[in-house]
Amino acid sequence: MADPRGFLKVRERELPPNRPVEVRLRDWRDVHEHLVEGQPFLKEQAGRCMDCGIPFCHQGCPLGNLIPEWNDLVWRDQWAEASERLHETNNFPEFTGRVCPAPCESSCVLGINQPAVTIKNVEVSIIDEAFARGLVTPQVPQRLTGSTVAVVGSGPAGLAAAQQLTRAGHTVVVYERDAAIGGLLRFGIPDFKLEKLHIDRRLAQMEAEGTRFRPGVEIGVDITWDELRRRFDAVVLATGATVPRALQVPGNDLPGVHFAMEFLHQANTVVAGGVVEDQILATGKNVIVIGGGDTGSDCLGTSLRQGAASVTTLAIGKKPPLERSATQPWPTDPILFEVSSSHEEGGERAYLASTVDFLAGEDGRVRALRVAETEYLPDGRRVPKAGTEKEIPADLVLVAMGFTGPETQTLSEQSEIGLTARGLVARGDDFATTVPGVFVAGDAGRGQSLIVWAIAEGRAAAASADAYLQGRTELPAPVRASTVSLRA
Repeated sequence: MADPRGFLKVRERELPPNRPVEVRLRDWRDVHEHLVEGQPFLKEQAGRCMDCGIPFCHQGCPLGNLIPEWNDLVWRDQWAEASERLHETNNFPEFTGRVCPAPCESSCVLGINQPAVTIKNVEVSIIDEAFARGLVTPQVPQRLTGSTVAVVGSGPAGLAAAQQLTRAGHTVVVYERDAAIGGLLRFGIPDFKLEKLHIDRRLAQMEAEGTRFRPGVEIGVDITWDELRRRFDAVVLATGATVPRALQVPGNDLPGVHFAMEFLHQANTVVAGGVVEDQILATGKNVIVIGGGDTGSDCLGTSLRQGAASVTTLAIGKKPPLERSATQPWPTDPILFEVSSSHEEGGERAYLASTVDFLAGEDGRVRALRVAETEYLPDGRRVPKAGTEKEIPADLVLVAMGFTGPETQTLSEQSEIGLTARGLVARGDDFATTVPGVFVAGDAGRGQSLIVWAIAEGRAAAASADAYLQGRTELPAPVRASTVSLRA
């Protein structure tokens, strides 16, 4: 198919042979088969979408995606119109269609008494077909306002804010401390879930629209926060919640015990062709992943590809149910037992497993975990049950227990931007911080959340920044800072 702008061009390459582990690039390619035009299942799913009196999928999606409309257009084979409708509310459907947990599907009206429409499958098929047909083109602003905006952080919130503000006519510069743009989309999510060509071709579109990118620049170190505010007419903070939640048990500082994101960042860097000295590797090791969420699943899939001897995932809580519980009725987004592609590939999963401590071997490195059965106390606390302790061999431990909030040391030292009691960047309902002209979007102000919330907040913060600069705005604001999730 035609690809005049080169958005689809991907270099066929393999890693140089001098890596610690021989890894072929194809081993990291997307494991999912995405549906394209002409496949009966895709049209069938699009056709299952009903003409609901109230389409609750709109409410389940923070972006307010017009799901019934683009489902109907796919069913009618009107792909260009479906792409336009999809982009009306979502800057990056290629990201949400691959790595969003799809709260919209939990809200599908069909889900009351039968399987919901597979909305993600239709969404990702629309955007893949749109790129393949050359329908995704730069939306260059018709006029420039003369105002400048700095966006700090290049994850989904920062990129969404940057694209919206650029299209409104502002001169936007995105700062990223990592060596490449993309944030956790690039360095935190493995290629087998999100190949980086999807990021690169969207960045090519944004550059053609006028957005400027400055990777390898850390605000607070290379440029102070106050200096940044003086340089630009407005600033959007989108640094994410990158402080990992530690496991406070004896031995957590032993060699061989690492936070999950350190492990994933290095692995993604190497897969992209970079070099990491003393890379954390799972090769030939008994790997324990502490945490049963998406990050833990990513650690599992990465460890298997690196040739781990075994991988065991430990979750402190109970095994989630297969179906909705009475406490999480439709249309809320329930917590259910899920099997990711990584789980299908191998590894073991254990629930009600509380880590008591880490044990060191003769070489001083971690050799085992002592775990106990989790006991629930009347006040809701979860503690190790006495007398149930046992040892699990471990050569590498990856702590994937989520994140507590953003890194704020330099922000607090170099600016008057306020923080909340939770350590998040304080903001009003319009995403404005305590410093005029500075706004915050995504996990830095919300706390750890979903990619779809990050994009929604990036769009909404952009609208507020645009109104601050021009006195009014026509940019959409799908959420407010106080909007809450439907997840019970």
